[in-house]
Amino acid sequence: MLFKRKKAILFIHGFVGGTYDYNNFPNELQINKNFDVFTFTLPGHDKLIVKNVKYTQWLEEAEKQILFLIENKYKCIYVIGHSMGGVIATYLASKYKEVKKLVLVAPAFRYFYFKDGKINIKNISQTIKNMPELFRKMGTEIVIERISKTPISTMLEFTKLINYCEEYIAKITCPTLIIHGTDDTVVPQEGTDYVYNNITLKSTTLVNIDEVTHDCFRGKRKEEIKKIITDFLKRHPKNKKETLNI
Repeated sequence: MLFKRKKAILFIHGFVGGTYDYNNFPNELQINKNFDVFTFTLPGHDKLIVKNVKYTQWLEEAEKQILFLIENKYKCIYVIGHSMGGVIATYLASKYKEVKKLVLVAPAFRYFYFKDGKINIKNISQTIKNMPELFRKMGTEIVIERISKTPISTMLEFTKLINYCEEYIAKITCPTLIIHGTDDTVVPQEGTDYVYNNITLKSTTLVNIDEVTHDCFRGKRKEEIKKIITDFLKRHPKNKKETLNI
C-alpha cells in the first residue's frame, strides 16, 4: 500500500516527448504542494526513434496508470496532459469518475499538419519539411532530433488517436483548465478553441498566454504557468465558462 496524501496528480507527456516536457514541475508539486505526483513514459517513447507502436497502446498504458491509482484507493485524481498527452487526458477524464480536475496544456486536437479540417499524408509530408524551423522556435533540440526520425506510420497513429478521442471532449464532467501559448507554432489557437467550445461543462477556463511557445514549461513565463495550474488545482472551481488573456 502506498503512502497517500489526499490527492494524486497524473502527468501525461506529448508526442515524441517525455517526462522532461514538464521540467521540474512534478517535483515541485510533490514536495511543496501536498500532492502525490505520478509520471510515466508512453510506449515507444523510451527510445530515440518512436516506431512500431499503435495509438491503442498509448491509451492502454494511460489507463493502466490511472487504474493503478484507483486500485490504491485514490478517489481524487487530477490529470495534467501536454500536447498529445492532453488528448489522452481528455479520454481518461471522460471515462473515470475519480478524475476530479483536468488540465490541458496545448491539447493537440489540432496539430501542425492539420489543415482544412483534415489530417492526411500530404499535410504530414509538408510539415516534415518545415519541422526544423518549427522546433527551433521552441528551442527543444531533443524534440527536433526525435521527430525528424519518426516514421510517418507513427505520425498516422497520432492522427488516429485524435480521431478516436475527439468524441470524448463533450463527455468531460470535471472542472477543466486549458492553457494556450500565443507563440505556439505546433498546436494552433484553433486547437485549444475547439476543445473549449466543445466542452459542455460550465466550469471550464481557457487561458491564452502571450509570448509562450509549445515548450511552455521551459520558457520565460514558466513560473506564471505553473502558478496558474497550481492555483486551479488548489481552489474551488468556478461554475462558469471563461476565457482569460494574459
